[in-house]
Formats: sequence, C-alpha cells, structure tokens
Amino acid sequence: MIKIQAEANVPTDHGNFRMIAFSEESSDWMPHMAIIAENTDLSKPVNVRFHSECITGEVFHSQKCECGQQLDAAMKYMHENGGIIVYLRQEGRNIGIINKLKAYSLQEKGFDTVAANLELGLPADDRNFAVAIEILNILQIKDINLLTNNPEKVKFVRESNINLNSRIPLQIPASDASRGYLQTKKDYFGHLLDDEV
Repeated sequence: MIKIQAEANVPTDHGNFRMIAFSEESSDWMPHMAIIAENTDLSKPVNVRFHSECITGEVFHSQKCECGQQLDAAMKYMHENGGIIVYLRQEGRNIGIINKLKAYSLQEKGFDTVAANLELGLPADDRNFAVAIEILNILQIKDINLLTNNPEKVKFVRESNINLNSRIPLQIPASDASRGYLQTKKDYFGHLLDDEV
C-alpha cells in the first residue's frame, strides 16, 4: 500500500502547485507524485491527468514524442482551471530508460515504437494505472474530468470506484520527428487523435 511520504508547495513556471510524494517506503527515491494546482476545488469534479514519466521528453526536450509538451500543457491547464496531475514513475511505457534507448536505436533502423519494444522481448505498453486510482482514493477524490487521448486510461477509471464525468482531449501538434510515433499511438493503441497527426 502506498501512502503520503512528503508534501510541499512548489512555485513553477506554470503557477503554484502542492506536490505530494506517494510510495510504500520513505526511502523510495522515485515516488509517484500528485501535483495539485493551488486553485483546485475538491468538492467539484476535479480535472485530472495521469502522466507517465518521460525523461527524454520532459527533461531533454526530445522531439521523438510529445510527452514534455503534454506535461507543460497539462500544468498550464490545471493552473488556469484547477486540477491534479498524477505523475507516475513508468518511464518508457514502464520499460525503463535503458530499454527505451535500446528501442530508440531500433527505431533508427525502421522499427516503429511498438515493433521496437516487441523486438526487445518487451510489452508494447506495460503501464498500470491502478496506482493512479489508489492516489485519487487517498486524496478522497470521487469525481473527475480526465485529460487524456488514451482509451486505456478511460477504461481504468470506468472500472474503478471513481466517477468519470468527462474526457478532455490533450493533443499536441505533430512535428516531423514525432509524427510516426503519434500515428502508432493512434493505429496500435487506439488513441483518440485527430485524423491528421
């Protein structure tokens, strides 16, 4: 069972947020996080995004994906409208940064993101959003609007004790480098993206 290990107010480029670390043990160096905008009203349906860690996109601004831009857009949205980002330590669809770089190397040889993972003997997507539901339960959140394009996240919420009030799209325009990645998201995973990614 995870629990709150630490929390603090953190000013960011996108506004002020309350950041809460969740893990089983206080010694965990990579806890999951809840990032709560200061104007969030928990008595109403709460805007929520489940966001999986992406060091290449968020820290190093890789153009191979839109993860960093999605996180920035979500923080801006939450600052303006209230809400919570549940930040999950599931790098590279939960295969880890080393395997992610190996998959990138295969992509340079013509594999798409899914085929590269499978070639390495890894799942196409090994993420689990049950911990995000657990975090919402700890925060006593019952009713949400989910910022996502991913039908798997919608499914997790619908099969939980959390009420899904609505889905809010969070689509980032494709770049030349990310277009194939986004097309694979749409074709293989069924992400709810515009016809032209």
